[in-house]
Amino acid sequence: MSLISTIILSTIVGFLPAMFWLYYWLQEDKKNPEPSFAIFTTFFYGVLAVPAAIVVQYFVNILILQGRDVTNLFFTDFTPAIITLAIWATAEEILKYVAAYKGGISKKDNNEPLDPTVYMITAALGFSALENTLFVYAPFLAGDSSTALLTGNMRFVGASLLHVSASAIIGMFIAFSFYRSKKIKKRFLLYGIYLSILLHLLFNSFIIRGENFTLIGFVTVWISIVVIILLFEKVKRIYKPLNTPKNEK
Repeated sequence: MSLISTIILSTIVGFLPAMFWLYYWLQEDKKNPEPSFAIFTTFFYGVLAVPAAIVVQYFVNILILQGRDVTNLFFTDFTPAIITLAIWATAEEILKYVAAYKGGISKKDNNEPLDPTVYMITAALGFSALENTLFVYAPFLAGDSSTALLTGNMRFVGASLLHVSASAIIGMFIAFSFYRSKKIKKRFLLYGIYLSILLHLLFNSFIIRGENFTLIGFVTVWISIVVIILLFEKVKRIYKPLNTPKNEK
């Protein structure tokens, strides 16, 4: 397989799952949809967040891992391994939030509680699309199409949904503080980022442990997706209060 063919095929396999999930989540906001340009730019910023995350991983590898494999280190020297996973998770969740903020949350079209969650999920899927592409590229390049497709399928129901659920947590916290004071909004945002990092860290830890823990990691993400779907309906029923207290604590 030629290099160009490999890149094209990897991009298709990497981006198709993300586009599927993006279509699904946008249907949840079809009553008052976000502008197409805002969705596109948010998705694109999510894609751009991947190289930034790779840079963070590069420096973590130099400063903490020092060339060691984090999977093996997890069982032999737990502290630097878990610190590494925590930094990776923190970097990815913050970068996805920045992508969503730049693409839509900071814009005037962000005018109802559901919107931040839509933008967060869109940024997460942009991030997931390129990340998936990079993961399947090597097997395709080696001519191992079965492994590449299996990897793509596993990420469709695993890592892609992890990024969606972790980012959606941040979006939900922003949503439930949408009509509150700036102080409360900041507090809720920090809560959301903290919980998203925790979910991401737990998932990665379970995957590294392997065997039954891998299944626990997947089930945890699937349960979080179900909860988010239920919360979506609750957020849709949030209306602007007639009288908002001036000094909320």
